[in-house]
Amino acid sequence: MLITAGKPYPLGASVDEVGVNFALFSAHATSVTLCIFDASGEHEVARYPMLQKSQQIWHLHLATSDKALVYGYRVDGPYAPHSGHRFNANKLLLDPYAKRWVGQFIEHQSHYGYCVDHALEDLSFDDTDNADYMPKCQVVDTSVLAPIAPVVKMADSPSMAANDLNGHIIYEMHVKGFTQQCADIDSAKRGTYLGLAEPKVLDYLVALGVTCVELLPVHGFISEAFLQDKALSNYWGYNSLSFFVPHRQYTCHALSAPDEISQFRTMVNSLHQAGIEVLLDVVYNHTAEGNRLGPTLCFKGIDNLSYYRLHPSDKRFYINDTGCGNTLNINHPRVLQLVMDSLRYWVEVMGVDGFRFDLASCLGREASGFDKGAGFFDAMLQDPVLSRVKLIAEPWDIGPGGYQLGGYPQGWSEWNDRFRDTVRRFWRGDFGMLPELARRLHGSSDLFEHADRDADSTINFITSHDGFSLHDIVRYSQRHNDLNGEQSRDGHQENYSHNYGEEGESDNAALNVLRQRQVRNMLTTLLLSQGVPMLLAGDENGHSLKGNNNAYCQDNSINWRDWSDTAEQQSLLGFVQRLIAIRKRFSTLYTRQFIHQQASSHGAGLSWFCRNGEPMSKVLWSDAHTRSLSLVLTGGNRSDPTQQQALLLMLNADEQALVFTAPDIEGFESWQCLLHTQSMDAEGWQVEPTVQSELPLPIAVSSAANNSCPSYPLKDRSLMLFSAQLKGSTP
Repeated sequence: MLITAGKPYPLGASVDEVGVNFALFSAHATSVTLCIFDASGEHEVARYPMLQKSQQIWHLHLATSDKALVYGYRVDGPYAPHSGHRFNANKLLLDPYAKRWVGQFIEHQSHYGYCVDHALEDLSFDDTDNADYMPKCQVVDTSVLAPIAPVVKMADSPSMAANDLNGHIIYEMHVKGFTQQCADIDSAKRGTYLGLAEPKVLDYLVALGVTCVELLPVHGFISEAFLQDKALSNYWGYNSLSFFVPHRQYTCHALSAPDEISQFRTMVNSLHQAGIEVLLDVVYNHTAEGNRLGPTLCFKGIDNLSYYRLHPSDKRFYINDTGCGNTLNINHPRVLQLVMDSLRYWVEVMGVDGFRFDLASCLGREASGFDKGAGFFDAMLQDPVLSRVKLIAEPWDIGPGGYQLGGYPQGWSEWNDRFRDTVRRFWRGDFGMLPELARRLHGSSDLFEHADRDADSTINFITSHDGFSLHDIVRYSQRHNDLNGEQSRDGHQENYSHNYGEEGESDNAALNVLRQRQVRNMLTTLLLSQGVPMLLAGDENGHSLKGNNNAYCQDNSINWRDWSDTAEQQSLLGFVQRLIAIRKRFSTLYTRQFIHQQASSHGAGLSWFCRNGEPMSKVLWSDAHTRSLSLVLTGGNRSDPTQQQALLLMLNADEQALVFTAPDIEGFESWQCLLHTQSMDAEGWQVEPTVQSELPLPIAVSSAANNSCPSYPLKDRSLMLFSAQLKGSTP
């Protein structure tokens, strides 16, 4: 092959008319060698020193007709851990810009740049070659890939900008776990990208009513050595090693030419055609190379001092704001460029619609700490591609000042753990929760509105991949993580859960009815709050993690969705479908602006009432022992925005039944029950909104003296939802 100097841009391996250009950033290397392998990646066939260096980018061009070369790098330079350098040319390294891997990563001592058993630990030097145990990179010509079609807007989808989450319902799911046990699809496609593209799965998601799927990490990742030693694996995937590579284990290998890139794009196209957007959970805060005792696989061997944040007093040690051993140095312009290039690739080539950033506070750290004006946020804001997609932050890390809920710039939404904890505690029966609950129902304006942000800034959730499932919140008071091999010391200590007298599953019918009611109570609170709701996949059919609140390493039926179809599962699924349909029908549930007007017949409004139908007073708000509340929302109907409607939600978290009186809202009449949690049978909640009777349910109705407003007895720990129309309007 003809070798020429090539170009320093673009970074990575790029195809042109006559061959392939290779460009690799390393500020401190003394030499870089390109290693070419055969198509299988098993045999090295050539080495080419990269002699040209421009602005710290090493580059070389190979004239070749093979536009799918398999390759890796060897990078030499000082091995001086105290100075932050860990170069070791004996280690084959992955290209940070690789688009595809060939072969699998195999855990082996040769991956470590030091002698694992040496008394000096990482101050020693290991000269064994790791190439036999490393995946290799493969050149990919992305210019031949057709653009991904945008999402098809469904009839019930609100009109919104591409980066707007207002009106969406997010569904957090795992690529493998969602279809691994789905008997109705081809066994070869279960647990793969193509599994999510199957009509059975798409039909399910459409019938459920969700508008976005948020996929747990799909960047190429590996399992940590300590997990493999325990015969476990990193199931969640928060251990990224390649920011451009779709994880190969989610590829359907039954096809003649399994291709993770095309299969991922097929999945996105299929979801888009079903009217569902795709968000990726991305991990740019740390990498799979761990701390000073971790392996040398990519960044650590290419330029450790540039890619990672190191302790200024001794650069042998890594700053660990992630809890995963290292922290990526986003402050370095080339590292920031890597992240931005990766994000654009997943939007422009792979077709995704937005991102959820794991431990996002790490990305906003400057020398003085977290800064919502940090370079990363500025780069995102001005980017013509990324500023137009959906951006969600997990607004914390474990470093100093890392908890930043409400502290992100405009254009960002944030996971709201305050919502999660408040809703769990209110329905658990904790005292003094009413003011906090009202703030969360209102869209957490106390956290977001001060910065002129909208109500879609809050991503409301009760459960996520991390923690108990909704089923387990009402069955376990303690975590049961024994299968993780850490004596249940891992995972959150405080879950704000309650077993209601019996730990785990039970045959007690009355206890199970209460637990089912509490699940429905929390789901209703989630779907009827201002902001953007996120539902954890499986919660809609009662999936259990067996009390494990940190199931990150359980690649088995604990995490895999149960597709059995019991009457109880069908009942809960139908309840969730109805909740989502109600949310879509009443636009007042997802207004962009925070609502500060009183409920009225003239526009969007919100009012709070005690269970007697009287407005809440300061005294009532401060009564810590009160565990009941009513609220009324007014606003337009999606099908007819000029038609004012009202929603009345009655909440009883008390341990005894209480009588609620409907408030008198001028201009509205005839409250009709849409949904309630009084009973679990189908007739209890499947209430058609066109039914004209005042209360089409087998519940006694009473009227207080001199009060024309009806009263309704609510069971302990239950709720009711009503709607009303303007007087004289046509239902």
